[in-house]
Amino acid sequence: MADLNVVRAWEAIVANSDLLKELRIDRGAPEPESRRTLWISLALVALAALGAGAWFAFGGKAVPIVHTANAQPMTSASASASVLDATGYVTARRAATVSAQITGTLTEVLIEEGDHVADGQVLARLDDTAQRASLAQAQAQLHSAQANLVQLEAQLEQARRDLIRQQGLIGRQLTAQQALELAQTQVAVTTAQVQTQRRQIELATAAVQSAQVQLDYCTVHAPFAGVVIAKAAQVGEIVSPFSAGGGFTRTGVGTIVDMDSLEVEVDVNEAYIGRVVANNPVESVLNAYPDWKIPSHVIAIIPTADRSKATVKVRIAIDLKDNRIVPDMGVRVAFLEEKKAPAQAQQAPRGVLVPAAAVRKDGDRDIVFVLKEHTAQRRAVTLGGNVGESRQVLAGVAAGDAVIVDAPPELKDGAAVKVATQ
Repeated sequence: MADLNVVRAWEAIVANSDLLKELRIDRGAPEPESRRTLWISLALVALAALGAGAWFAFGGKAVPIVHTANAQPMTSASASASVLDATGYVTARRAATVSAQITGTLTEVLIEEGDHVADGQVLARLDDTAQRASLAQAQAQLHSAQANLVQLEAQLEQARRDLIRQQGLIGRQLTAQQALELAQTQVAVTTAQVQTQRRQIELATAAVQSAQVQLDYCTVHAPFAGVVIAKAAQVGEIVSPFSAGGGFTRTGVGTIVDMDSLEVEVDVNEAYIGRVVANNPVESVLNAYPDWKIPSHVIAIIPTADRSKATVKVRIAIDLKDNRIVPDMGVRVAFLEEKKAPAQAQQAPRGVLVPAAAVRKDGDRDIVFVLKEHTAQRRAVTLGGNVGESRQVLAGVAAGDAVIVDAPPELKDGAAVKVATQ
């Protein structure tokens, strides 16, 4: 290739020399200024052609500038390599939009976003004027029924005494049989009236309980302890458990989340679901805190697949509770290798760690370039799992080797490289 470039440069010089012959100077005539300028320009072109030929012949292409990183030995802390990476979101297993059980106007709203509430704490109150009136009416009807029962019980007692008296007189033949029968009928009728009145009292008691329930519905309580993440209504607005349409009726007062129920849900490609095992360790990293690795573990693999995405949902428990973890945060998870027995765990970890960007594909082989005496040496490697932003290399690279992180795509084995200065 270099010889061909020299030939081309020489041909350019010969062509330019033909032009120079036409510019032969007549010693007897004065030299025009324009011809002198042309001669100088052609001389410069010839020198440039010679320089280009020499550069192609001896210099070649510019030496690429690369960055390197030393391969780090595997330690016990990094021995648990990732077998699968996935992305998902933090979700709450226990969350509720709290609403009133009846339609009414809000008179008090006692929550704000971010408030911690206890189980059963009052969140809001509705206008309860009508419910209190209904309760008072039901209580009055109950009292009236109870008073009527007392009156009927007194009448029954008198009827029983009259019957006993008539029975004594009829034995001595001092009264007619009809009088005895009338006394017996009066006792039976009064007894029936007493029983009816007692049913009326039961009905009135139930009405009081119903009115009390309706009154209690005017007070909205927290169904469980948690944190308020949304306030959906203000004082004076109408709330209802049903959607009334039109945008004038609220269907909730606020949303509460139980922060102790937070977990991670990820969608795993069904082709790799076999790598996920229940109770295996997981390393979760929130997008908001990329340097914070949260210990986690697999809860369960939900036994159904999404045919449109070809994924299976996996539930992951967060072992560390922290106020920085909030619902709907993006999270990246790394499924780690299965927990080993204590005897296996004592074995020294294998391989080294190199930046993931240093590994590339060359056909069906995984390779890296190692810097040796200002040249790039191609190394075929055997890979392990992912460990954070690094990759485990089981064979092909030794601890301390300087691997090229950003090798150009055209870099070849044995090519000269220059290390970028920091």
